[in-house]
Order: sequence, then structure tokens, then C-alpha cells
Amino acid sequence: MRVIQTAGAPSAVGAYSQATTNGNILFTSGQIPMTADGELLADASIADQTEQVLDNVEAILDSEGLTLGDVLKMTVYLGDIDDFDEMNQVYRGYFDESPPARSAFEVANLPKGVDIEIEAIASL
Repeated sequence: MRVIQTAGAPSAVGAYSQATTNGNILFTSGQIPMTADGELLADASIADQTEQVLDNVEAILDSEGLTLGDVLKMTVYLGDIDDFDEMNQVYRGYFDESPPARSAFEVANLPKGVDIEIEAIASL
């Protein structure tokens, strides 16, 4: 296993890595709407939070020479499933013709009071 760390996404705020790889598959940790500089967007709209989260995922992928086109699966955790349509509008803009497999769930609480967290699995 190799740990992936990039300044283009927020640093891990606990005992985890931004991402790891075995050389074939890359797994990101759940990304929340926090900028690389540590600004938390918990009070922003779900659209703005989704955009920041996907930008974080892109930054991690980019650090390994990958794009969102290399993503096989994404998991979306929402604080409120009623935000699904608004999240999906933003999400759709990040994927062209072939979006990856995806699951979306409403969860009771997310770190730091945010409304969304997304993790990705990509092929190297």
C-alpha cells in the first residue's frame, strides 16, 4: 500500500490518509466541503458544498495523474436526502458521458456539521 497526500486537497484531520493505492486501484477517504487551506463550507448551499467536495476528489486524482474519468465508483453521504436533486445537478456537471457507479445515502451526522461527504474508487 502507498499513501497519497496532496496540498491540493484538505489535509487529513484524523488518523487517516487522503487516499491510498495498491498500484491498481486508488481509494480516497471521504472528502468534505473544506478547501485545501482549511476553510470549512458547512454553511454554504448543498450545491457549493458538492462542488468543493468534487474539486477535492479531483485534486487527489490529479496528484496521481488521474481524472474523474478514471473513477469506478463514488459513494455520496448526505445529511438530508432531500438535497439529492440539487447535489445531483452539480455532480452531473463533473461527469461527461460515462459517469461511474454511485451510491447515495442519508446519514445521521457528518464530520464538522457538513451536509455532504463523498468518497471515490478509481483505476490507475
